[in-house]
Amino acid sequence: MAARIAPDPETAPEPRAAFLSDDAIEILAFAAQSLDGGHATALVTLVGIRGGAARAIGAQMAVRGDGLYCGFVSGGCTEAAVAAEAVIALAKGMDRSLRLGEGSPFFDIVLPCGGGITLAIHVLRDAAVLHRALAALRRRMPVRLRYHPSGGSLAFEAGEGRGGWEDDCFVRQYRPKERLVLAGTPAETGAVARVAAAAGYEVLAVERGGVPSPGDLDRDTAVALLFHDVEREMPLLERALSSPAFYIGALGSRRTHAARCEALRRRGHGEAALARIKAPIGIFDKARDSRSLSLSIVADIAQARLSLE
Repeated sequence: MAARIAPDPETAPEPRAAFLSDDAIEILAFAAQSLDGGHATALVTLVGIRGGAARAIGAQMAVRGDGLYCGFVSGGCTEAAVAAEAVIALAKGMDRSLRLGEGSPFFDIVLPCGGGITLAIHVLRDAAVLHRALAALRRRMPVRLRYHPSGGSLAFEAGEGRGGWEDDCFVRQYRPKERLVLAGTPAETGAVARVAAAAGYEVLAVERGGVPSPGDLDRDTAVALLFHDVEREMPLLERALSSPAFYIGALGSRRTHAARCEALRRRGHGEAALARIKAPIGIFDKARDSRSLSLSIVADIAQARLSLE
């Protein structure tokens, strides 16, 4: 293991963003890579909110001893100040709790939302826990990291579970990257794929006549079927209905959807299965061109995903 380069608190470097991202997996990866490269690194987690806040509980930053950081715990107005505090914690080699905004001793740091936040700054001891979490997420398995403030420890836990405080520990849940399985006509699937990729989704396009494997359709996967033919979509739709996919949407009018449901009933599917299908797909009523349709679909999927958290 490479020796960690700890900062000198008397000559602390000026914090600067390595890149802009609030993606939890990217933040963990940056922390792991920094540790592997010999940099003292801290993981900063939003563990308490008083009033309003720009980010949700569990939002994180990773901060290196040289001031390089990524992630957000607020709206971008406090991140440099938080990174500076993390650099001091790294220099001292000690975890600490930091309060900003309402109820904070830092009168010069005011949150625009008017509320207050509490942050846990954890000086990472090694990258093993982070690598275990990242490996599980690559295998599309949800994980949790349990932070014990009094012991200054971070533990890996496989499986799902709600995040937040559990007794004297703070638990952060991580889910695999959102996946979108797409099938249908090239003009529409191409437009949706571009918007979904820009929004950070992993996109899997199913070729004509193909059907996704069961392993492609997990709880973190959305399915969008953009055919103009109910019979052509039926094998893919039945595969999606047999999966735990969090979103299943299909193109077509309400009349088309009525015909779709009748065809599925004849194949033995019950009303609970039919209720899982979002049709007409998307949030815009009667989106006709591919650009509007792509925005409508990706926004609808994002809303469905948020409802699971």
